Amino acid sequence: MHDAIDAIRRFNRFFTRHVGAMDARFLGADASLATIRLLWEIDRRAPVLASTLQGALGLDRGHLSRLVASLERRGWITRDRTAADARARPIRLTEAGASVLAITDRRQRDVVQADLDRLDPSARRDLVEALGHARHLLEPDAGAATALRTLRGGDLGWIASRQARLYAETQGWGAGLEANVLRSAGDFLAGFTPGRSQGWIAEFDGVPAGAVLLSDEGEGVARLRLLHVESFARRRGIGEALVGACIAFARDAGYRELTLWTHTVLGPARRLYARAGFVQVSSEEHHVFGVPVMGETWRLDLRPQ
Repeated sequence: MHDAIDAIRRFNRFFTRHVGAMDARFLGADASLATIRLLWEIDRRAPVLASTLQGALGLDRGHLSRLVASLERRGWITRDRTAADARARPIRLTEAGASVLAITDRRQRDVVQADLDRLDPSARRDLVEALGHARHLLEPDAGAATALRTLRGGDLGWIASRQARLYAETQGWGAGLEANVLRSAGDFLAGFTPGRSQGWIAEFDGVPAGAVLLSDEGEGVARLRLLHVESFARRRGIGEALVGACIAFARDAGYRELTLWTHTVLGPARRLYARAGFVQVSSEEHHVFGVPVMGETWRLDLRPQ
C-alpha cells in the first residue's frame, strides 16, 4: 500500500510541475490554473449559479466566493439578476473573459500537441489509454458510454494477460490457468474463420474494459471463451453486452448451440449466463489450474423454439 501511495504522489508532483499548475500566471495568462478552470466551467454551464459551480469543482464556499469576486472585479464575468429570486445571480462570461479563456485554451492545446508530437503513434495510444484507465479507476462512476469493437492486432495478448492476472489475484489460480488461457487464445487465433469466429473488446472512452471470444467447435456448435470484465468497469452491464454480442453473432452465423466452460466459484459469471438463457448441463472436478476446482459446462440452444 505504501508503494502505491508513493507512486501516486510522485506522479502528482510530476504532473503539477509538467502542466504548470503551480504557476501564478498559467501559460502566460494573468490568472492561475484554478481561475482558468473556473472560467471554463462558467462558459460550459452559463448561465450558472455559484452553488452549481461549488458542487462541480468541489471548492469551499468561501474560496469560490473570493474567486468569483475576483473575476467580477477584472470584468471577466457578469452576474445577472432574476425577477423570480433576487438572491439568485446567474454567472456568465463577458467578452473579455471569453477572450482570456480562448487564448489560454489555444495555448493549452499547443502544449499538449507538442507533448504528443514527441511520441510515436503507438506511444500516443498508450498514453491516452493509460490516462483514461487512471480516471476510471479513481472515478468509477464517471459517465462514459460503453462501446464494443471487434479484435485488432495485439488484443489477444492483452486478453490472455488480463485473464491470467485476474484469476491469479482473485482465485489464486497460477501457472496452470495461465497456460490454459494461452492455449485457448492460440487455438482461437489458429482456427479463426471470418463469419464463423469473432472476438469483442468492450471500451470506456477508448479504455479496454472487458473482452470475450467466440470460436467454431464444429457440427453447428460455437464456444464462448475467455469472458472477463475489468474490476473498474463492473456493474455497468458490460458482461451482458459481451455475452449478448456472442449470442447475436452465433445466431446470425447459423449455429444451433452455444456452449461454454465456467466454474462453480465464479458466482457472478454463472448468474450472467443463466440470465442470458444458458443452462448448466454437467459439472466435474479438475486440477488443470493446479488446485481442485469444480468446472461446469453450460449450453444455450439457438434453434427456433
